[in-house]
Amino acid sequence: MEQRRKRQKILIVDDAEMNRAILSVMLAKDYEIIEAENGVQAIAALQKHEGELSLMLLDIVMPGIDGFGVLEEMNTQGWIEDVPVIMISSESDSANIERAYKLGCTDFIGRPFDEMIVQRRVINTIFLYTKQKNLTEQLAQQIQETERQNTLMVDVLSHIVEFRNGESGTHVLHIRVLTDLLLRKLLAKTDQYKIAPGDILMISTAAALHDIGKIAIPEEILNKPGRLTPEEFAVMKTHTIEGARMMDALPMHRDEPLMLMAHDICRWHHERWDGRGYPDGLAGDEIPIAAQVVALADVYDALTSQRVYKPPYPHDRAVEMILAGECGTFNPLLLECLKEHAATLAAELEDALENYFAPKKSQRLVQEVSRQEYVTASDRTLRLLEHERMKYSFFAAMSQELQFEYTAEPPLVTISSWGAKRMGLDEVLMNPRDNHAVRAILRDTDLEELAAELHDTTPENPVVEFECRMNVDGEARWTRFIARATWTSDEPPRYMGAIGKVIDIHDMRTRMSNLEQMASHDALCNLYNLAFARRLTEQRMEERHASHFALILFDLDHFKAANDTYGHLFGNDVLMHIADKLRTNVRGDDIAARAGGDEFLVSLEYCENIDLAVNRLFHALTGQFRDFTISISMGVALTETVGRDFDALFHAADQALYTVKHGGRGRFCFYEPRMRSALSEITPIESDGHRE
Repeated sequence: MEQRRKRQKILIVDDAEMNRAILSVMLAKDYEIIEAENGVQAIAALQKHEGELSLMLLDIVMPGIDGFGVLEEMNTQGWIEDVPVIMISSESDSANIERAYKLGCTDFIGRPFDEMIVQRRVINTIFLYTKQKNLTEQLAQQIQETERQNTLMVDVLSHIVEFRNGESGTHVLHIRVLTDLLLRKLLAKTDQYKIAPGDILMISTAAALHDIGKIAIPEEILNKPGRLTPEEFAVMKTHTIEGARMMDALPMHRDEPLMLMAHDICRWHHERWDGRGYPDGLAGDEIPIAAQVVALADVYDALTSQRVYKPPYPHDRAVEMILAGECGTFNPLLLECLKEHAATLAAELEDALENYFAPKKSQRLVQEVSRQEYVTASDRTLRLLEHERMKYSFFAAMSQELQFEYTAEPPLVTISSWGAKRMGLDEVLMNPRDNHAVRAILRDTDLEELAAELHDTTPENPVVEFECRMNVDGEARWTRFIARATWTSDEPPRYMGAIGKVIDIHDMRTRMSNLEQMASHDALCNLYNLAFARRLTEQRMEERHASHFALILFDLDHFKAANDTYGHLFGNDVLMHIADKLRTNVRGDDIAARAGGDEFLVSLEYCENIDLAVNRLFHALTGQFRDFTISISMGVALTETVGRDFDALFHAADQALYTVKHGGRGRFCFYEPRMRSALSEITPIESDGHRE
């Protein structure tokens, strides 16, 4: 029987047993799981299983050695290079996220866990690291097998920079060949510089590393198509210092002649003969000759190659620009070499490139390592993570609720960003019952009662609603906790904690009142809207069977002229003036509403004096508003004439209103059944405020 394939090992580090159990269930089918409940056990597991672990899932907040402490130890021991780390946290503080990434964290998984997200991120991370390990092993084998070990290594490192820099794909090779050519011509011209013929290969090899420091430059600056701002250029210039620092930081071989030469070239290949270069402002032969030669080769190739910010210049134009000092000043001897051999330089460069041997396997390895999906995987993951956190924070803020997650062992509360800011609390609170900030907000007795109610729930009935006073902004306010206790699936089940939210009852009632106001009232005039007035009228007519009701409908005469003459803002002022008049002149039980536009409605209960009531209201509404004379036309319908149906009353009042307008406006009249006949045959019933 074929031997069963050995499963990859994952180390889960979390002080909450619940979290470890959930992750184990999600991953145990495909991986061998090792668990640690604190940082000390995690470090012990790393030592015991060194070289065996494929991944670590690491919690940030733990007693004793926390997640950051584990990462620091992994960096000290070198484990971080071999074991990818996905952090587990509800923490949304960008400073903590940045710190974790700087310490070598590969990705983040937030709580509560989503099984699909957990599995996919685990698979992707292990695949990425496995791929990188395979590539590293292949690369090491290739280096060992080739006779040109130093050349291959330099090619790999420098081409990675070139790929990231979006250059032509031959820039590093051009620099090596140009440096070799210029050095040979310089040695043939003078013996001023102590360069042995055997040093030429070492210098040209080291030249390939001249831009290695660009690894540290942000991509948006490195590949910006337009001109860099002064601030961006200042960042770009740091690649010289970063490159030299990388050479100095090599754990081995940094004192080798090749590395010392690479250090000088990295740091000083942008210095200029007149002292106006960077980073140190060296002048003349203060600049090492190797850096001088590489500087000239770099400028020539930059001019003759395609860049994101410019097209290539022809060979002759590039030489002309360099000799004219348009690209900075250079060693006069080097300029003489360039000038004397300008006619043949392009052809010599082409021949040298054709004869240059570059192992095809190493080129493929470089391309695979430099593929965008590997280089930008962490950036893409971080963007997705921040997007998810942004959505969570946005919805929590929009709901204006304090949302929380509580774990019983260890006692820990995680609060949504909006809620923590609203209450003046940290987002993560250890031992909340002993926390002074929590106790200043919530009474001990209420906290204990809430904890007891949660603990007394069952898996079948896990929801708790609990009301108490909380001190918010120095004021005691009634709040409501709505929480769901969480239990293990063991037998018997074990209480683990809770998730929930806290609602400010006063704020909730205020919002509900505002919503009701918006649903029932006209936004401009703050009177009832037509739909709500209809509902109230029908309800009142149903409750008071023996009463009579009148429905009054009126609009403003010549209102369009007011808008046209004075503007719509003035027209709005007129409507609000009419609304104020209505509120002043209707009784407490009367229903006043804006029916739409300049049309208003009044629904009222009456006994015998409806004529006087309508007449009084009619004259109270007319008059002067600033320079505008207010005239209204009004129609009235009575239940004793039309019946107790709102639609019938409204239609009848509308017919009466139309009758008034047809007869000359500025009046009111009561609906009579004969108004159903053709309008041409209708004579207004009302002319002086009294019925016929």
